[in-house]
Amino acid sequence: MSSVLSIRHLKKAYPGDPGRSDGSVLEDFNLELEEREFLCILGPSGCGKTTLLRCIAGFEPYEGEIRIQDQVKCEPGTDRIMVFQDFNQLFPWKTVEKNIQYPLRKKGIRDKEELEQITAEYLEKVKLPGTEKKYPHQLSGGMKQRVAIARALALKPKIILMDEPFAALDAMTRNRLQAELLHISETEDCTFVFITHNIQEAIVLGSRIILMSGSGKVKIDHRNTLPRPITPSTDGYGELWKLFHDALEE
Repeated sequence: MSSVLSIRHLKKAYPGDPGRSDGSVLEDFNLELEEREFLCILGPSGCGKTTLLRCIAGFEPYEGEIRIQDQVKCEPGTDRIMVFQDFNQLFPWKTVEKNIQYPLRKKGIRDKEELEQITAEYLEKVKLPGTEKKYPHQLSGGMKQRVAIARALALKPKIILMDEPFAALDAMTRNRLQAELLHISETEDCTFVFITHNIQEAIVLGSRIILMSGSGKVKIDHRNTLPRPITPSTDGYGELWKLFHDALEE
């Protein structure tokens, strides 16, 4: 596999941050990510996980270099799409189909039939067929996240960045969406970078799991080779869970 994301000597600082003497959040952060990997990032609050995603997305200025398929990237682009934690990422005045189609129109797709076909295809992928005419206020939290994922996938990005997208959901909905996202990741030509505080979620989803330290450096970089689908009864699950749990407690 070839590298889809290359981060070299990334540094990000917020001068005046009382939590750090020099305001540094990320210091000489390096990462190589292959196509179609599902990278889960664990780490304590304040270690720089979200800042890292925002730098990759082009939302934050930084020092160092970020390349997508060997092209230097500093500004936002449709080759990297962010799915956020909160449910307010959809336009409340637009229907589900209009929410999905808005960035497609911005990308230059104008044909109504093509837009409808893309909308139907990706709503089917996230198990929301028939919701095209609904508004966000008519959807549950889990359904809103499905729409956000469908909108991201419809743009056919190389990388989808997900900042704890299931954190605010109840346990049953979260588990169901984990399974659906895992299936999507196995069928779509896309690479995922997924932030979570949940060790179980990282083990179930991640083909690779990184644990960041409080100082914003990589503490563990683990290739997850457990056979899927992964459950707590899977051989090796307990040992892997303990590895990350103990490292987080240090």
